[in-house]
Amino acid sequence: MVMAIRIHETGGTDVLRWEEVDVGSPGPGEARLRQSAIGLNFIDTYHRTGLYPMPFPAILGVEAAGVVEAVGENVATVKVGDRVAYTEMPPGAYTQARIMPADRLVKLPDSMDDLTAGAAMLKGLTAQFLLHRTYPVQPGDTILVHAAAGGVGLIMCQWAKHLGATVIGTVSSEGKAALAQAHGCDHPILYTQENFRDRVMEYTDGKGLPVVYDSVGKDTFMASLDCLRPLGMMVTYGNSSGPPPEISPLLLAQKGSLFLTRPVLMAYNQERAALTAAADDLFEVMSSGAVKVEVRQTYALKDAAQAQEDLVARRTTGSSVLVP
Repeated sequence: MVMAIRIHETGGTDVLRWEEVDVGSPGPGEARLRQSAIGLNFIDTYHRTGLYPMPFPAILGVEAAGVVEAVGENVATVKVGDRVAYTEMPPGAYTQARIMPADRLVKLPDSMDDLTAGAAMLKGLTAQFLLHRTYPVQPGDTILVHAAAGGVGLIMCQWAKHLGATVIGTVSSEGKAALAQAHGCDHPILYTQENFRDRVMEYTDGKGLPVVYDSVGKDTFMASLDCLRPLGMMVTYGNSSGPPPEISPLLLAQKGSLFLTRPVLMAYNQERAALTAAADDLFEVMSSGAVKVEVRQTYALKDAAQAQEDLVARRTTGSSVLVP
């Protein structure tokens, strides 16, 4: 018997149901996993609420680690017994076992434990493409990372610092400011008490930034544009406060010929070669000790509703994992 968290309609956390599901056997190009750790992410709440629609019934979740139990025909990338992890599409991670396309699985290094692996893939690979490919951070850059004490934020602060950047980060409390600072954030800003745009201009002597990384959305988007220098890049990659406002392209010209992008991890790692190269980059920087992915909250999978409520209420820091 395999249990999973499934939804049959969109809504609040009350739509999350703990149900028995039929997993079946892997077909050609597929592998069956017994899962050991499942990452909790804001995209899970977007699927639940219908911001990102899914067909029903649906199993949420886009990130997990586990062991390969069986493989179908024409699978050469993994074998039975391999410890693996994955992220992104197709959704369906909130379950004890599942079928996955084998070419979306990445083998884990022996040095990485399951809980860390369950939390590292989505957040770590997101940080990798944001810092290396969307806007390649260079030594001497000063950057702004919103939600600096969150799962992606803590990784980005460490990694950007490792790349030689000065990191400004927004947080909501003194405790989160201390946490971000301990993970490479040079200048934590309490956006609940301070105008982050003014502080950014203070830290940059009025010049502005080459890039802003914004996972918050509605509450920070417009002020973030004002933090950029001419030809700067606004990277909006999340909506924790709601979707950003619609703007005219003319506004980007008026504010200094700015660049605006809404990147998606799957687009960057669509090809397996790109996926494995990004994962190798992540595992290398983690093994060096320069970046630590910390699991700061764990929940039983059947308690996914509580986990999502805590995430949305910003009661969590760093990474959270659901344990089947």
